[in-house]
Amino acid sequence: MSEYNKPHKPLINAEIRRRGIYLLPNLFTTAALFAGFYAIVQAMNQRFEQAAVAIFIAMVLDGLDGRVARLTHTQSAFGAEYDSLSDMVCFGAAPALIMYEWALKDLGRFGWISAFVYCVGAALRLARFNTNIDVVDKRFFQGLPSPAAAALCAGLIWVINDFGIQRAEVIRGIAAALTLFAGVTMVSNVPFYSFKDINLRRSVPFWAILLIAFAMILISSNPPMVLFLLFVAYSFSGYAVWLAKWRRLRQKKPV
Repeated sequence: MSEYNKPHKPLINAEIRRRGIYLLPNLFTTAALFAGFYAIVQAMNQRFEQAAVAIFIAMVLDGLDGRVARLTHTQSAFGAEYDSLSDMVCFGAAPALIMYEWALKDLGRFGWISAFVYCVGAALRLARFNTNIDVVDKRFFQGLPSPAAAALCAGLIWVINDFGIQRAEVIRGIAAALTLFAGVTMVSNVPFYSFKDINLRRSVPFWAILLIAFAMILISSNPPMVLFLLFVAYSFSGYAVWLAKWRRLRQKKPV
């Protein structure tokens, strides 16, 4: 075989190895992954409020890595895969384990089944998102996003601990119901607004800045309660949109 007829695959592999990865967006992803791992460790040490706060920090970091990648033009296939794996830890495994340690393990078999439903729901949600990313309407998520589902679980823990409420049977039942609701809603076809059509580079009216300032003041007044209520409202907003679409389609059908 002559020199020109030899396969060039080793050269291609060498080129891929030399290409490297982008540091800045993957730094945010790594920080989010650390926050998710830290949340699991704190839950194992019975520090549930710290674990809940770590989940919210992971949410902020997860939202930043994609924005940073787009703004700096450093998107990559590696970054997308790494972000998906980080999301599974932060918003799939971590919330399920935290909820189990916090309240569900006292419910016996029903408790760990509830936690597993959430965990598998997050895994299926992320897998479906990765495969349908080019075919769905980018204005809406298909099913509840895993960060929002994680915020529901973490928010409940944060609120209960902030008010000093004892984990009685009623609280454990609420925790199990919320965990199941989040897990099932993640794999549903209910549309949830994605906020991806908001252009941060576009000029906005003055009242929009006032609204953002008011939102910051409102959240800072009582972060556990306000954040939890915001994500509860968001988790039901998808069902409201779905119901409105269903009613419009029913009205258009001939009698």
